[in-house]
Amino acid sequence: LRARLAAGDELALLDVREQGVHARGHPFFASSAPLSRLEILAPLLLPRAGMPVVLFDSGDEGLADRAAEVLAASGYGNLFILDGGLASWGAAGHEVFSGVNVPSKAFGEFIEHHDDTPRIPPAELDAMIRAGEPVVVLDARPAEEFRRMSIPGAIDVPGAELAWRVHDLAPDPATTVVVNCAGRTRSIIGCQSLRNAGIPNRVVALKDGTMGWELAGLRCERGSLREAPPPSPEGRARARAAAARVAARFGVRFIDADTAREWLADSGRSTYLLDVRSPAEFRERHIAGSRSAPGGQLVQATDEYIAARAARVILVDPEQVRAVMTASWLEQMGLPEVCVLLPEGEDGFAGWATAEGEAGAPGAREAPSWREIEPGALAGRLADPGIAVLDLASSLRHRARHVAGAWWGVRSRLGEARDAIAAAPVLRELVLTADDPRLARFAAPEAAALWPGVEVTVLAGGNPAWFDARLPVGTGLDRATCATDDVWYKPYDHASDYERHARAYLEWEVGLVEQIARDPTIRFRRY
Repeated sequence: LRARLAAGDELALLDVREQGVHARGHPFFASSAPLSRLEILAPLLLPRAGMPVVLFDSGDEGLADRAAEVLAASGYGNLFILDGGLASWGAAGHEVFSGVNVPSKAFGEFIEHHDDTPRIPPAELDAMIRAGEPVVVLDARPAEEFRRMSIPGAIDVPGAELAWRVHDLAPDPATTVVVNCAGRTRSIIGCQSLRNAGIPNRVVALKDGTMGWELAGLRCERGSLREAPPPSPEGRARARAAAARVAARFGVRFIDADTAREWLADSGRSTYLLDVRSPAEFRERHIAGSRSAPGGQLVQATDEYIAARAARVILVDPEQVRAVMTASWLEQMGLPEVCVLLPEGEDGFAGWATAEGEAGAPGAREAPSWREIEPGALAGRLADPGIAVLDLASSLRHRARHVAGAWWGVRSRLGEARDAIAAAPVLRELVLTADDPRLARFAAPEAAALWPGVEVTVLAGGNPAWFDARLPVGTGLDRATCATDDVWYKPYDHASDYERHARAYLEWEVGLVEQIARDPTIRFRRY
């Protein structure tokens, strides 16, 4: 496996353990694809049925074998299992990385180290703001994260949108532009993006982002809705000129529609078609079969979008600015074939079949039909001791809110859920629900096999339908059936010990520079 990774072969390496377990340790190029959600994740990560896929678990769980069966049933036929799993990888002396989105996080530290990206301490920024100096703070995270916590007065301008919208936000070259995120990566990449784009302003990254701000004893805003407006005609012109300079410097390649269609139809090579515009623009109209991958998040979490780094990548953005900025970073990350799709026609999509709304990946396996119970009908029976509700959403989502009285579990650990619920009164009916209703339907046949004699049903519409109907909800994790390591908990998810977790996280990010130097399969590019 290491030889094939070093050779740059087209290969997807999938860790089929839960994300929280993945975060404890994995090879650098592994993507987290938990068995519990594999049917949903596979079409997003694996765009070609014949692409080589290596699956692994810890080495003694049998999860990889079960995952191979799931992928085979979904039409994937070029499957391998890492002999001995992660344990054998580590025993062979190969580097094991903790955390999530490791390639992107390590790349951010690499860029700061080699480009000497300028940064500003929280106390200095706070003093500038209090003194009324000309400064604008641009938060490079998606709106959901921005609303959770933000620097007072900051404007939300996610990732690749920075070079597209900054020209109207800081038209005076005397204005200092500060880019921040929650920690380090998007602050560094965002700051360096604007420097690469050649804007005349002083541009700096906020050292350690909102975590550093709070650790310095400063207050974050909660629930802010400030966001950058679309660029003016003059702003668009300046953004395009900046993108042209970036494209020339980093050798960004372009591809026409005919070639793109040939690549997408090629059964011998995998191609990712990723739309790097804002989610709102994607929902309004996009190329059918493309996936929404906002540029900043694509660079921040590349392993969540591109499982096979040697595959072809086509970036979509009719304005091209965001696609060029994103491509420049993927090139530096070492991806071998990244291209920007040349627009056609007035709207850029001439000749393409288009779609609206949230698009599922093409070729996604259909969840099986199963007996359903409507939210209102279930609400009227919650007091029945013979009925149990099992929520398969993430532990974080369940903790925030869930069907009142529901148990929580992980689909790949239904056996543990059976043992925990067995302590309840005699069970006649088990109702499965999840944040994605498909997950409950995929789990239903497995649950029926584990609970013989019990009627297994799924909640129609899943948790979203229950919440939309304003039916009784609970909070907390007092009815967990297994360990809550299904997801990686961010520092701010640890409310009781935030400071310790934040400091540990920041130390981990900084330490990645030394660790990647020990792995010869990692080849970031310098320009």
